[in-house]
Amino acid sequence: MKSGFISIIGRPNVGKSSLLNKIVGEKIAIISEKSGTTRNLIQGIYNKEDVQMIFVDTPGIHKPINKLGNKLNNMAYYSIDDVDAIVLVMDASTSLGRGDLYVIDKLKVVEKPVLLALNKIDKLTNEEILKKITEVKDLYSFAEIIPISALKNDNIDRLLSILETYLTDNVKYFENGEITTSSLEFRLCEIVREKIMELTGEEVPHSVTCLLNDLTEDDKTINVYIDIIVDREALKKIIIGKKGIMLKEIGTKARTDMEALLNKQVYLELYVKTIKKWRDKEKYLNNLGFNEF
Repeated sequence: MKSGFISIIGRPNVGKSSLLNKIVGEKIAIISEKSGTTRNLIQGIYNKEDVQMIFVDTPGIHKPINKLGNKLNNMAYYSIDDVDAIVLVMDASTSLGRGDLYVIDKLKVVEKPVLLALNKIDKLTNEEILKKITEVKDLYSFAEIIPISALKNDNIDRLLSILETYLTDNVKYFENGEITTSSLEFRLCEIVREKIMELTGEEVPHSVTCLLNDLTEDDKTINVYIDIIVDREALKKIIIGKKGIMLKEIGTKARTDMEALLNKQVYLELYVKTIKKWRDKEKYLNNLGFNEF
């Protein structure tokens, strides 16, 4: 039996959550084209015969502008401390930027093997992939550089095969059927936040979080009550929409995903609340689950 922990890091919007979902074979982390989607440490569990890998998907490392940003960075740095290997995900389809260099600079004090996963190669030709590898190979002493496409499932098996060689434990931490350590309550709230990100403009998602208020169930139905927290009244109006149309659409899409996850009929109630500057208030950050690392 070989097992171990692997951290997935990178700047925002490079495909870390998409990679995690592909590895475990189920959507356990929400995804969006907007940056800053992941806000918590999400553990995904990969099992095959005699091998177990526990992956930690982290918030994107970035230059923070508020207390929430600092906490998200701290979560990402925390995940690096006690793992067997690190997978740095970079978007191979975009130019190398200051955000990438910022993350690489933070790795210079790390004494762990770092594998570079060049994601989104489905957008590139073979010649462009080779050019990107040449561009990045001297930026850091990477243990391996693996071009992948999380979207198309290209080279994911190779990445996993290479990661096996870095596993140091011989303990089975989780049963075969387990794919995530994230609680059901957390996953339900994330489904709602994902639909908000899908349906609203760029300004809204970064100012929104969701909190489970109540959860009850019987044999056939699950009743889910979730608070949507925003930091300005103007955003509250956007999420509710004219005559409540936007909130209804968010709820309809979220309920569909929840029913697929739970295999039960879901009754979903959403409430939108304003807490001014919640991203800078320690009390609310802690209450909302963004604990200091």
